[in-house]
Amino acid sequence: MEAKYAALRRAVEETAAVDAHAHNLVAAASSFPFLRCFSEADGDALAFAPHSLSFKRSLKDIAELYNCEASLDKVEEFRKAQGLPYISSKCFQAANISAILMDDGIEFDRMLELESHKDFVPTVGRVLRIEWLAETIINDLEPHIKDRQPYSNIHYIVCQLANKIVGLKSIAAYRSGLDIDPSVSKTDAEDGLRKELAGRRPFRITNKSLIDYLFTCSLEIAVMFHLPMQIHTGFGDKDLDLRKCNPLHLRSVLEDERFAKCQLVLLHASYPFSKEASYLASVYSQVYLDFGLAIPKLSVQGMTSSLKELLELAPIKKVMFSTDGYAFPETYYLGARRARDVVYRVLSAACEDGDLSIHEAIDAIEDIFRRNALDLYKLNVANGSIHQKTMITDSTISTSCVEQEVLFVRIVWNDASGQHRCRVVPAGRFYEIAKNKGVGLTFASMGMTSFCDGPADGTNLTGVGEIRLMPDMSTILRLPWSRREEMVMADMQIRPGEAWEYCPRYALRKVTKVLLDEFNVTMKAGFENEFYIRRKLVSEGRERWVPYDNSSYCSTSSFDSASSILQEVYSSLEEADIVVEQLHAEAGKGQFEVALKYVLCTLAADNLIYAREIIKSVARKHELIATFLPKPDLNDIGSGSHVHLSLWKNDQNVFMGSNEYNYYGMSNVGEQFLAGVYHHLPSILAFTAPHPNSYDRIQPNTWSGAYLCWGKENREAPLRTACPPGVPLDMVSNFEIKSFDGCANPHLGLAVIVAAGIDGLRRGLKLPEPIESNPADYASKLKRLPQDLLESVESLAADKTLHELIGDKLITAIIAVRKAEIDHYSKNPGAFGDLIHRY
Repeated sequence: MEAKYAALRRAVEETAAVDAHAHNLVAAASSFPFLRCFSEADGDALAFAPHSLSFKRSLKDIAELYNCEASLDKVEEFRKAQGLPYISSKCFQAANISAILMDDGIEFDRMLELESHKDFVPTVGRVLRIEWLAETIINDLEPHIKDRQPYSNIHYIVCQLANKIVGLKSIAAYRSGLDIDPSVSKTDAEDGLRKELAGRRPFRITNKSLIDYLFTCSLEIAVMFHLPMQIHTGFGDKDLDLRKCNPLHLRSVLEDERFAKCQLVLLHASYPFSKEASYLASVYSQVYLDFGLAIPKLSVQGMTSSLKELLELAPIKKVMFSTDGYAFPETYYLGARRARDVVYRVLSAACEDGDLSIHEAIDAIEDIFRRNALDLYKLNVANGSIHQKTMITDSTISTSCVEQEVLFVRIVWNDASGQHRCRVVPAGRFYEIAKNKGVGLTFASMGMTSFCDGPADGTNLTGVGEIRLMPDMSTILRLPWSRREEMVMADMQIRPGEAWEYCPRYALRKVTKVLLDEFNVTMKAGFENEFYIRRKLVSEGRERWVPYDNSSYCSTSSFDSASSILQEVYSSLEEADIVVEQLHAEAGKGQFEVALKYVLCTLAADNLIYAREIIKSVARKHELIATFLPKPDLNDIGSGSHVHLSLWKNDQNVFMGSNEYNYYGMSNVGEQFLAGVYHHLPSILAFTAPHPNSYDRIQPNTWSGAYLCWGKENREAPLRTACPPGVPLDMVSNFEIKSFDGCANPHLGLAVIVAAGIDGLRRGLKLPEPIESNPADYASKLKRLPQDLLESVESLAADKTLHELIGDKLITAIIAVRKAEIDHYSKNPGAFGDLIHRY
């Protein structure tokens, strides 16, 4: 039989599906338990999920995809080691989903923004859950609800959003059931609202009159804007009364002439009322069916019988696929995989029974998986989504829409000289075109220096040739200091989807993948940002930028003088989801430090760029300058961007030693990785201390690391292992690199560190004994790190390992840029003064 229906099998596997009903993924750090991937159960009942047929089958399906042992522990171990981006890409690719229609009204811990799902699927449409919208509005309107008109507010907002969504959705079945009274009065609804407001907070709608009124109001809007309305029916969350979830209860709504043209989509295959749903779809033109959740949550026989029952009476043109995926990318994969299998089973049986020809069955596959949803949700028109937030002020309700409020989007990159650059695109054009297709940029962009906006000789980069700056929408940020603008980090690509080998973000991703693939290890990083704040002083017609204050290290008065600025910096960083661990005044005149929490190194590099942008922009707002230049004043203390690094496997710190292996507090993996960094440190400096000015900072007795050595809690060593509070005294949790400064491109700096660590792990390198006092006391025995940029560049040029791991072309360009800087500033020493405006 399989050979007979080979064309049918091929069609069902190859059709790119439209997932017509799904929910947001959650971040890897979410508290939402992975076991919920397999079951709608919660609490104590969840413990029995592994004993269900669907769990046992689904676990094997996931293990087969991941090529790992079919146990929950091994699957969870794999997904933690690989990380969410890899897992998501793998699951969505295997699922072959081309579009998702997403209800983002359900709330999970650390839920991802709707737009971020476009990293995995080309098209994402938004479905607006009406109960969530109503609860959001009414909760925010309190305690002045009596003076408002929440129903008209809801009506207004939905009307404003109508051309930005693909449909509406109701979960009335979960609250009061599907026996909707379409003639319920506004007076009854208001009485229901008063009763609800006397109850718990936050407000959650359960009153039947209120729910019925919201439901009918939403149907009126759906008719007005030709929007389909999704309705939960049958089984689902445990708070529903299954007896009230039979879609036959909707007869009064279906018979109401006002809603005869409103297309209603019955979700969850209405299981266990699939036959009833099939009947309704056969006799009411406005009823459509969606079988997500029933597939894959039922047994194989249950899924097959449910789909058969839907197709017993319902026209094929009314039956649609969805995964009802949520929280975990595996739910999308399981829904798609099993749907393809079950649809094949049912349609091949229909062919065998004579209900369909093979040609008709293949056409049905296109309808069920793709065409029906495209037609119903008008995806040829609404082929994307813009995530909007409802904002409620003291006197008005309005919708915040990207096209309406944001004027510009800054597409940001950091070049080979460590300078922040951006292309600015009007928001309308960005969301219509640039978001998916990028903007053009000359090859020369990665060959520019800090003194000239043209490519340095020897970079092999010229004005001939163009790349694409492709926005990474997971990094989109509304600018806290300029509310009508956004900024987004960009990848450099030859064409969409194909990385450019000079791209710094790609270089870091490439080596972190090697680290993960070969050693199952990831690296986390946390940066300490040192910077000077300067104020303008005009005297005798001459402009100078002078220190903001003259206080000392950790001075209370110094912090107090800049407190309002630092408060704004902190609030802006918090808005950008960048966690600050400490702030304090540093030893220089007008110098401060903001220390950021460690995160995965790829995110840490992005965060550092955003942190610098925020700090400089807030200072500029106050008519000040914040500069990260390593040595803006040769007579004062230098500024670093010290980075703390740790190694992780399966959410465990594996840099730290253990009872099995403890070398000065380090594990074997930790020692070998650090030994690789130690071995390549002179070459690394060409990336982490990339400017001639960097070497004015790296001097003995300045806590900047001037000698090639390492030490535990030795702040004069360039490599310091650290034992922060909470870590046992005989252990270390991370190491710090002191010779990293604000001229460095953080992606390239971290990439070369990872590459050096990989070499240490591959060769099993060992560290020398630590230096436990001031390295300057051993000056005759210790080797000095490069004393100028030329020495670092020469070391890098001879470092074959870094050439291999980072890439010859990128290394060649870096060396050429550095040599151009060396030549220019040696001939123009006064040019250093202008660099406070560039770094």
